[in-house]
Formats: sequence, C-alpha cells, structure tokens
Amino acid sequence: MIKNIIEYFIETVINNGSKTAVIEGDRKITFAELDVKSKILAHHIINHVNHVNKPIAVFLPKTIDSVISNVAITFSGNIYMNLDIKTPMDRINNIISLIEPQLIITNSTYLKQIEGLGTSHQILNIDAIDFSNNVSEDEILLNRLCGLIDTDPYCIINTSGSTGTPKGVVLNHKSFVDFTEWSIDTFKFSNNEIIGSLSPLVFDIYSYELCMLMSKASTIVLIPDSLAAFPIKILEILEKEKITFLFWVPTIMVNIANMTLLDKINLPSLKTVWFAGEVFPTKQFNYWKDNLKECLFANLYGPIEITLDCTYFIIDRDIPDDEPLPIGFTCRNTDVLILNDEDKLVEKGEEGELCVRGTSLAMGYYNNPEKTSLAFVQNPLNKSYPEIIYRTGDIVSVNNRNEIIFKGRKDSLIKHLGYRIELGEIEHVIVNTLKIAKNGCIVYNVNKKEITLFYEANHEISIVEFRKELTKVFPKYMIPTVYIFMEELPRNTNGKIDRLFLKNKINM
Repeated sequence: MIKNIIEYFIETVINNGSKTAVIEGDRKITFAELDVKSKILAHHIINHVNHVNKPIAVFLPKTIDSVISNVAITFSGNIYMNLDIKTPMDRINNIISLIEPQLIITNSTYLKQIEGLGTSHQILNIDAIDFSNNVSEDEILLNRLCGLIDTDPYCIINTSGSTGTPKGVVLNHKSFVDFTEWSIDTFKFSNNEIIGSLSPLVFDIYSYELCMLMSKASTIVLIPDSLAAFPIKILEILEKEKITFLFWVPTIMVNIANMTLLDKINLPSLKTVWFAGEVFPTKQFNYWKDNLKECLFANLYGPIEITLDCTYFIIDRDIPDDEPLPIGFTCRNTDVLILNDEDKLVEKGEEGELCVRGTSLAMGYYNNPEKTSLAFVQNPLNKSYPEIIYRTGDIVSVNNRNEIIFKGRKDSLIKHLGYRIELGEIEHVIVNTLKIAKNGCIVYNVNKKEITLFYEANHEISIVEFRKELTKVFPKYMIPTVYIFMEELPRNTNGKIDRLFLKNKINM
C-alpha cells in the first residue's frame, strides 16, 4: 500500500528508467536522470532544512528544473509550494510572510527578485548546483521517508484570500494517492500516457500530472505559457508529441472551439480529455466532441480544498447546446451533502450548498486556524462523533438522472480563467490598501467572463490609472476588465452595498 507519493516514483524509475519523463521544447529528461538529479537536489535541501514536513517554496518558471525541484522536495520529506513568477512581488512577499518556508528554490534569473524582498529565509540557487556530482547516500533519503505517514502534507497550493493575502491550502499524500488510484481505475490509464501540460505550476492540475508521472510513468510535455495567445501552436504541439491525455481549464478549449481550430489539426493520439475549474459552455464543448469522436471526455468538479476534484461526469450522451454539462457523480471514497440554509438535506431538484466529506479534504489553511475553522466544520447532520466537512459555497441541484448540476456561487468566490478568486480581496485592496476609491463592489459577469468594478470616488478615474495601480499588487487574471463610476453605490435596507442589484445589472 502506497503511503507516500515518492514510493510511486521509486518503482517507476526501476521499471522505466530509460523512458522520457519530461519534455520541454527541445529538452528532455528520462526517469533515471530525473531520479538522480532530484536526489542530488534533495541532499542540498536536507543540508539547509534539518526537519521533515516543512514548507519549501519554488520560485521558478514551469520547466524541467521546477519538476526536479518538486520531486526533490518530496524526496527530502518536505512540502513543496510553487510560486507564480508572474505574480507581483508584494503578493509573493505576503505569501512568504504567512507560510514562512524553510527554503526558497530559484535560479539565477529570478534570484535578485527574491533577494529584493529582503527576506530572511534561506535561498537555494538551482543553477549553482553541480548535478554531475552524483550522490550515493539514498539511505539518508529513504530513512527520512520511512518516518512519514500517509496523512503528512505533500504540497501547499495558494488560493485567493479576502484580506489580500492568499490562503495556503495544505494537501496530504493520502488524498493524492486516493485520487490517483481512483482515476487510474476509472479511466484505465496505461503506462504510455503522454500528457499535454498547460496549467501553471500553482494549479492542482499540475500536481495531479506530477502524480501521473510518478505512478504510471506518464510523460509530461510542458506547454509554454507564452502560447496561450496562439492556440493553433498548442494544437501543433499536441499533434507533434502524440499527446494522449489532457487535463485543462475550459478557457483555452473555448477559444479553440470559437476559432474552429480542430478543423485544421489532426489529433489521432488523443484518447482522454478532462476539464475542470470553470463552466465549459455546452455549445463549445460539443464542437470538441464532434471533432474528436474517439475521445473520452469528462467534466470534473472540485475546489482546491478537496484535492483536485470530488465529482466527475463522463459525457457519454448527447447534450443540447442550451443545457449545462452536469458535474455528475462523486468520486470513489468521497461523499457530498447538498444542504439548504437550515443545514438540512435538500430534496431532488431543490438547490442547496454542496458540502464534501471524505479522504479528499485538505488539512486546512497553513498558519491560518481562523480561516480553517470557518470552512472546515463539523457535519451538521452528525451529532455523534467528530466529522469534518468542507463547505464549498457552490450551489447545486440533482436532476432526474441523479446527476449533480452546478448552479453558481453562494458568495463572492468565483472561478475566472481557471483561477479561484475572492472578489472581496480585490475590493479590500482598492479601498483599504491602495485607497483609489472610497467604496467599491466587484461583481462577475458570468456570460462575458468579466470582472466588473463599481466604485464611488470624488471623480471618475481613468481605466489606465486603475490598471497601473492594480498591476503592482495583482496578477493579470485578478485585474477588473470593466470599471463603472457611480457617485453613490446602491444600498439595501440594511445600509450595505446592494451587491445582488449590481450583479443583476451586468448579467441582464
């Protein structure tokens, strides 16, 4: 029985040493080479970090080096936390201040940015390591791993937080093993899968792809972020590398459908396509399904706090363009509760909040017990013993086929371009940190996938000025697209900003 993700990798290297593990443009690395380099780096990590189960940050672009770093951190018995190099450094500093990683791994290109934070944390420049100097002390690594148990942390993934500092979701080995084993059994993945990896390092999708690399000797083809604006080039990579499996956020798939690019590219090797992270409009999905008739498609659902996904729907029937794609049924060893406002189970067809229980639940938010206690709560249906559930804030219902249907958000948390964003965080920074406006209300236009800011100020502020200030603190995907000036924001009877009125105003 697997208790640590690295145990997958050890077995995979024995059986597939000469096989290509990662492809990055013209660069390639075999499983044997990845094993050696990861162990060398792991020993350097141990020299800096004496303990296990400590967070180690990785500030690198998505490359072979970042894969080596993540595997090495796991070999060392610690927790990897990938940071987005495109995120403003003030935000990176907030994350580092909260999580307090024992070590930050970067390279010569980004070393000055990390040093510029003035952080007291140790920094390891991966470019300064001599990877030709092999190590033979595998016993040191194995002894550290033997002391770990399956519920020890595997990685930390940061997600938007309402105060301007992202929350670090702690995910453990057991949850990843459980999901990986379920996926292999359900989708019959072979030992010859080639993954077209498009998600950023900071996504849980990437962490799953890494699990597939380690457990099933899957080859990961790293697709450059720079190609997001050129979807035809992405498809050309899929064709050239004979990609068999995709796990993507729908945004790029919608663009491909709107541009009818599958008419121009032949993808005979592609067998399985997963998508998750946001709603995939059925019309654009049907374009994919009609053009890749031999492909198996699955719609997956689940926030980061549930280790990848907790429900799935294999799309095995025709669904009209005007009907939503179901999020389906629960994954193995996971249960969902759909609760109304009184914390009672809803009847079939009624809407309620989707709550989750089971192995998949995250361990909570790192160094943030207050936020943890608000989201991870006692099951209100169980008064007999402690049982934690996670309240997703997502509203769903069950149709007459017993399929779960996603309806929308209960609060101000959204999924935009695959990223989970707390709209309150943007408001907080605009009003309280940057003090650009006196009051602000962020709402999301679901149809146009636009973040809209309604704001009060002494005078109308130019979009250029807004974006100039917001770019300093937010990654591009969090910056509003539409800015609407109001002398006074509408209030409800309680004197609070009428968010529902404004939301309806833009979604009419």
